[in-house]
Amino acid sequence: MMSLRRKQAKSFVVRVTMLDAERDFTCELCWKGQELFDHVCRTLGVREWWYFGLSYQVKDTVAWLKMDKKIMAQDIPKDDPLTFHFLAKFYPESVEEELVQEITQHLFFLQVKKQILDEMIFCSPEASVLLASYAVQAKFGDYDRIVHKLGFLTQEELLPKKVINQYQMTAQMWEERITSWYSNHRGMTRDEAEMEYLKIAQDLDMYGVNYFPIKDKKSLDVLLGVDALGLKIYDPSDRQNAKKSFPWSGIKNVQYSDKEFTIKPLDKSAEVFKFYSSKQRVNKLILHLCIGNHDMFMRRRKVDTMELQQMKAQAKEGRARKQLERQRLAREQQLRQDAERAKEELERRLFQLQEEARLANEALVRSEETAELLAEKAAIAEEEAKLLAQKAAEAEQEVQRQRLTAIKGEQERRAMEQQVRETEHMALQLAKQSEQRLKEAEQLKKELEDARESERHSKHRLQELASLPSMPGSIVGGLHGSMEASGTISGQSSPGSAPGGGAPSANIGSDGRRLSGAEVAESRRHSQTSDYRDPDMKRLSMEIERERFEYMEKSRNLQEQLRELKTEIEALKLEESEGFERAEQRYSTLTRLAMRSPCPQTYYESY
Repeated sequence: MMSLRRKQAKSFVVRVTMLDAERDFTCELCWKGQELFDHVCRTLGVREWWYFGLSYQVKDTVAWLKMDKKIMAQDIPKDDPLTFHFLAKFYPESVEEELVQEITQHLFFLQVKKQILDEMIFCSPEASVLLASYAVQAKFGDYDRIVHKLGFLTQEELLPKKVINQYQMTAQMWEERITSWYSNHRGMTRDEAEMEYLKIAQDLDMYGVNYFPIKDKKSLDVLLGVDALGLKIYDPSDRQNAKKSFPWSGIKNVQYSDKEFTIKPLDKSAEVFKFYSSKQRVNKLILHLCIGNHDMFMRRRKVDTMELQQMKAQAKEGRARKQLERQRLAREQQLRQDAERAKEELERRLFQLQEEARLANEALVRSEETAELLAEKAAIAEEEAKLLAQKAAEAEQEVQRQRLTAIKGEQERRAMEQQVRETEHMALQLAKQSEQRLKEAEQLKKELEDARESERHSKHRLQELASLPSMPGSIVGGLHGSMEASGTISGQSSPGSAPGGGAPSANIGSDGRRLSGAEVAESRRHSQTSDYRDPDMKRLSMEIERERFEYMEKSRNLQEQLRELKTEIEALKLEESEGFERAEQRYSTLTRLAMRSPCPQTYYESY
């Protein structure tokens, strides 16, 4: 039990994190960094170990695990478990020529993709969309419109946020852009898509560059860039365009002393470049990366080692084998597609033949039903022809009857018109007589008015004369005679006569002489005529009014009779026209039916 505990105390757990996974490893306390690194590479299957390292974070600085020192003796955070990141420390000059293993390509692809998305490597919007399409091809395979519907990239992080914010485009619009490129990569495997991604990424200005803040000999802040091709000096505000470049092929030596770095070029006439860094840990890291990148630069220009040659040969054989496998698979897929198309064609042809057979059976059944229906229709048509012939005869008789009725109606109409004309003539004569009677009545009325006016004038004059106080005897006698003649003062005596002497004064004329008997009689007759003149005029006026009323009654009765005659004539005309129209319509209908009948011979014989 004590020995088991002692063994457990001599080991510790290390957690190694990759970009797509993480693993825990049990290490001995005496292990050096090289032993842990070899164990991780064997576990992951990485044979191109010289590109990678185990990194960790110390405050705000990235550090790499030293291979020649014990793990627990190094200045690393003592977490439980210890955490390292398996990342690429050095980058190849040409990914297509140098990266041999697929696992190496995949790890580089994941790391470069993360650096682009985290904006550690600047990438234009156009290149970002193209790189995103290769990343989608590597993850989802060939584009399928049925499977990859709109919205399948919603949860994927494919573009830098700076690129997304640069344009006012929705996520759907970005997805359509990426999908349009993605659909062009059909047939490309995951390894090929990742390699195309890396080939585009390695041409970016910030690819594979490690930046460090330094000061030049003028104490100005600048950036030192260390990459696979050499050392470069950048302005802090512009990490893409280098102010100075020192390729590895032109550098004789890089010296480090405390905080000062010296870059000696091979060209003795060239100026020695010095820069300063105040952090000891950063200085060691710069030196370590310079040595490593220079070694890699020199290694690429030497003959490959046996291990590397063997790896390349195996990779070449593997690629050839995979190519043959893909070709065989493509042929099998093509044959399968051809077989499926042939099967679909046969099924379609079979379905078409079945459909044609079904339609033929249905057509046969319909033709039999049609033949039966035609036979029934022929019998019905023959019966209809007979009925039509009978109806045609009846229609002809009806037409003859209508014609006779029309002739009678025409004679009656003419008689009625003659009667109307006579009535109108009679009404015209009555109107003329009425106008004549009206004129006579107006004349009589006028004469009556004149007589009444002269009578009123005479009465008024007599009243004026009678009201005088004293008049001569001749005027009084004439006035008395005039009063008796008008019948207005009969039985009265004048103011100047004797009480009982009415006769002597009645026989005295207007000149004072005594009147004879004939003159007295004439005077009395004239007085009686004046007394009866007014009643005669009233009677005559009444007769004229009565005759005019009778004439108006007769005229109104004649007008009513005329209106009734006109109404009867219009009704007769309307009935006559409707009768003609009904007869003609019925006759034309029967004629059309007879012409449409399938047995016209029967119709004509019956007719």
